[in-house]
Amino acid sequence: MSAAAPAAILTDIEGTTSSLSFVKDTLFPYARRHLGAYVREHGGDPEVAACLDECRDIMGEPEADTARIIDQLERWIDEDRKVTPLKALQGLVWEHGYRARHFTGHIYDDALRKLRDWHARGLRLYIYSSGSVHAQKLLFAHTAAGDLTPLFSGYYDTRIGGKMEAESYRRIAADIGVSAERILFLSDLPRELDAARDAGMRTCQLLRDESATPAAGHPQARDFTEIGL
Repeated sequence: MSAAAPAAILTDIEGTTSSLSFVKDTLFPYARRHLGAYVREHGGDPEVAACLDECRDIMGEPEADTARIIDQLERWIDEDRKVTPLKALQGLVWEHGYRARHFTGHIYDDALRKLRDWHARGLRLYIYSSGSVHAQKLLFAHTAAGDLTPLFSGYYDTRIGGKMEAESYRRIAADIGVSAERILFLSDLPRELDAARDAGMRTCQLLRDESATPAAGHPQARDFTEIGL
């Protein structure tokens, strides 16, 4: 890493600040179990109704009823699809789980320490995840270390664009108001890192899993303590 510190840090969540297993073994199964009942109970709420309409548009079935949409949502979950209205609905279901203390948001100790340190040093911190902004805020607001949302200056999800598309990172840089080369993007996934690099951002790949494959052309770190700024 260059000795010159960036002005802002943009970080992924899964496999980066937080464990993949928390998302895959806790959050996803919880949403799979409760999504149908939640949609049936709250289908008349404006936020949920808007998501259902968006699902109909994606499905190409403008007359699809609630049962048909629930079937499709559950199929998308099983296929691990990054569908924006699904992510929004999952966030609403997870909100219930967090508030009921069925689970707390996971964050690695090294990530917690470094994020606090970077924030104290004046670096602006941002999150970019395929999970909805609402879900991102819930995870960081309900950790064992307390509410961490004050550390972050902003959040981005797939509404700004796909994580493997360079244009998404250009839009984020423009929204942050910092040139792309002054932003460091952290992720475990090579294609996301490639897209960020193509947009002009600095990158660092987290290799928390020993079986992970290093991405060519990107600095690597086993955890946040190895990220030199």
